[in-house]
Amino acid sequence: MNSIELFAGAGGLALGLNSAGFKHSAIIEFNKDACRTLRANKFFDYGKGLYEGDIKDFDYISINDSIELVSGGPPCQPFSLGGKAKGNNDSRDMFPEAVRAIRENKPKAFIFENVKGLLRKGFFEYFEYIILQLQYPSLNKFDNESWLEHRIRLERYHTKNNHKELEYNVIYRLVNAADYGVPQKRERVFIIGFRKDINANWSFPVATHSEDSLLWSKWVVGDYWEKHNLPTPEIDELTKRKVKNLKMKYGFFAPQSLPWQTVRDALADLPDPRVVGNIIDNHEFKGGAKIYPGHTGSYIDEPSKALKAGGHGVPGGENMIRYEDGSVRYFTVRESARIQTFPDDFHFEGSWGEIMRQLGNAVPAKLGEIVGKSVFLALKAYHFN
Repeated sequence: MNSIELFAGAGGLALGLNSAGFKHSAIIEFNKDACRTLRANKFFDYGKGLYEGDIKDFDYISINDSIELVSGGPPCQPFSLGGKAKGNNDSRDMFPEAVRAIRENKPKAFIFENVKGLLRKGFFEYFEYIILQLQYPSLNKFDNESWLEHRIRLERYHTKNNHKELEYNVIYRLVNAADYGVPQKRERVFIIGFRKDINANWSFPVATHSEDSLLWSKWVVGDYWEKHNLPTPEIDELTKRKVKNLKMKYGFFAPQSLPWQTVRDALADLPDPRVVGNIIDNHEFKGGAKIYPGHTGSYIDEPSKALKAGGHGVPGGENMIRYEDGSVRYFTVRESARIQTFPDDFHFEGSWGEIMRQLGNAVPAKLGEIVGKSVFLALKAYHFN
């Protein structure tokens, strides 16, 4: 099935959707270093179909293929909890371009991803407006019309009968990537839509992993420590209380989900980058990491904190590994890629800071594949009905 990827970045979502069965007819990205990364990898036919430039200038008529899916992550800085949070007043708000892509391509489905901050109280009215636009992409905003006036017009259309315009059934969900086997606590909003004529019979994929199962593995049966050939460490008081509640909840029966994946799980077979002779691609050691207030790194035996791009370079405290003794060091590019579930033969281009920015902005490839596979199968089932 053919797809178009908007705001591709380093290609995390596109990579996952490729694994799910979609073939990209076009990939659109503005950042030069991200485009270099896309061109450096076989997964994207070394840049075939890549458009490097402003998405506002892209002409969808140039695509000859019939498009089943439009996907992407519109720039999240306008809504990020860590950014300036200007929302719809930010020139980087690219949701209008996402709506244009739907309007002009009329795909059978779309998948968009964005930050948790999109749901914060101050933005929620605008978020509801985004959903209405995605439901009715043909009802375009007039040049002299404010977004509030446009929202009123969309609401009036939404509440009347006999809809005749292009229309999508839209669902959104806030998910934690760790609940789907990604070794990272990364909360993101997914917005999924199916064209009204598609009887998709779809629901969001059910979570497969949990913190409960990780706690059980560590502190009830102990197989987490056995797997890594480590002695069971001393348990702290907060964790003791969690385990007590866990036993009351489950009794003698283990949780049915899989354990959250930890930093140690993700990096176990990678050599320490400080060891002489390391020749693994993108696995160079970078010194200078240190703890400071609010930035204590990611504890090795928990899922990583969400990797972040940062508005002014990389916020080092968010992209560090913290060992049992409290010492820290920066994740290497390869380790960060593991945290974001990119394959080891995926190569990144740019300076360390620019690559970490690409990774901080990326969708975990595994999460993209899980969501993409569910949409792919729903569309496939529709085709065979």
